[in-house]
Amino acid sequence: MTRILALALALALPASVFASSDDALTTERMTEIRTKLTAEGYEVRKIEMEDGMIEAYVLKDGERLELYLDAALNVVRTKADD
Repeated sequence: MTRILALALALALPASVFASSDDALTTERMTEIRTKLTAEGYEVRKIEMEDGMIEAYVLKDGERLELYLDAALNVVRTKADD
């Protein structure tokens, strides 16, 4: 019975509870990033966390790019996506 209750509780919790804070982006944070990059002329395709940095896959002027942002949402590195 205890195992069933524990399993039910675990399934009821959102996945973000189990993810480390370094690797998780909230929906609100992703919306904030998407809004900022869209205002700068980027078409945002995907946003994720990698190695403590925010990584955004974007298009601009027909070019595919990977943008790396810091916690303040400043672009600290840009890489052409092959």
